[in-house]
Amino acid sequence: MNTKILIIGSGGREHAIGWKFADDFKQKGEAVELFFAPGNAGTAQIGTNVSLASIGAMKDFAKDNQIDLTFVGPEAELAEGIVDLFQAEGLMVFGPHKAAAQLEASKAFAKDFMAKYGVKTAVYKNFQGSQLAKEYLQTQEFPIVVKASGLAAGKGVIICQNLEEAEKAVDEIMEDKTFGEAGNEVVIEEFLEGFEASILSFFNGKKIVPFISAKDHKKIGEGETGLNTGGMGVIAPNPLFTEEHFKMFEEEIMEPTKCGLIKEGLEFAGVIFFGLMITPKGVYLLEYNLRMGDPETQTTLPLLETDLYEAVNKSINGEDFNLEFKNQSACCVVMVSGGYPGNYDKGFEIRGLEKVECPNFIAGAKLEGDQMVTSGGRVINVVGLGDSLEDARSIAYENIKKINFDFEYYRTDIGVI
Repeated sequence: MNTKILIIGSGGREHAIGWKFADDFKQKGEAVELFFAPGNAGTAQIGTNVSLASIGAMKDFAKDNQIDLTFVGPEAELAEGIVDLFQAEGLMVFGPHKAAAQLEASKAFAKDFMAKYGVKTAVYKNFQGSQLAKEYLQTQEFPIVVKASGLAAGKGVIICQNLEEAEKAVDEIMEDKTFGEAGNEVVIEEFLEGFEASILSFFNGKKIVPFISAKDHKKIGEGETGLNTGGMGVIAPNPLFTEEHFKMFEEEIMEPTKCGLIKEGLEFAGVIFFGLMITPKGVYLLEYNLRMGDPETQTTLPLLETDLYEAVNKSINGEDFNLEFKNQSACCVVMVSGGYPGNYDKGFEIRGLEKVECPNFIAGAKLEGDQMVTSGGRVINVVGLGDSLEDARSIAYENIKKINFDFEYYRTDIGVI
């Protein structure tokens, strides 16, 4: 009998999740039917894309089609309470309920949670009015970080070098509403100097099981310059993140997080993504995401040896499980539309994908007849796997050269340490 899985989302992350499920079922010699809501041109090649306009429509689809598991990709549906809705109908769903999703949906809520449970993080203060925020800034040292508290698609964080920049950031977020409703509250926190690491993990309501570390490249320009994007590439494992760092993370961040979730009654089966800053004074938590990171997912899942469906099911059932990873490196390079993250044109034909000989995931493309054309800022993720980071990088870049579309752009320094 077919196992039926519904994956919510439309990006490279969802394509990678579907690819991993499909690959695992193929290895077992079992059949799986994948549905994506709404999906993209890549997911259409491994499953069925369905147009479902609301979380209510998603719930009805899962019921009517006897879906065995729903895996939620994006943060918006989680913050809206899709998991609560599915669970009320007795449907199997992987992700945090609405109350726990606040750890991502509200940076102010997350920072207060960290402070309450002794999770190592930067000194901070929350403000709901711009005047008080600006008065506080006059007492602070610079640089300093100003964040929109709500969901801002990974963009509502501004590093300010002086008082003038910080006051401008507060005005942009709170008065001009650059990030919409996400700017009703701001978090102002100390600037931490160091390097970042990302750690995905699965939570089963009792324990947190971490993935290997990853390193994201957020800026549009070479050498990590220019505007922030949703991510221009990722390497895993992060070569700078040592065994010692991992121990600090487990003791000072992961364990207190788990204890806090249980104490607050926020147990769930789903993903916790830890955004870390490693400084000379130790490992600090920058933020939680309550879903798979993008493009961290596309980079780490090809290294995951454990059967994804079994790990997710065990999480949901509160059972013990381990996550095993290949002893290899992965390098994911993101091809984007020229002009991204600003204005860019869409609708250009993508050529050469059939020549690519490594995992590749569609992030922003749709089918027009039998042509695949660009439809987003981030278009394709190409993932090289190798026994060393150098091998993984060269495989990714050899393959990315085979793909062409008008005004394409990608960084050539992903994974250069």
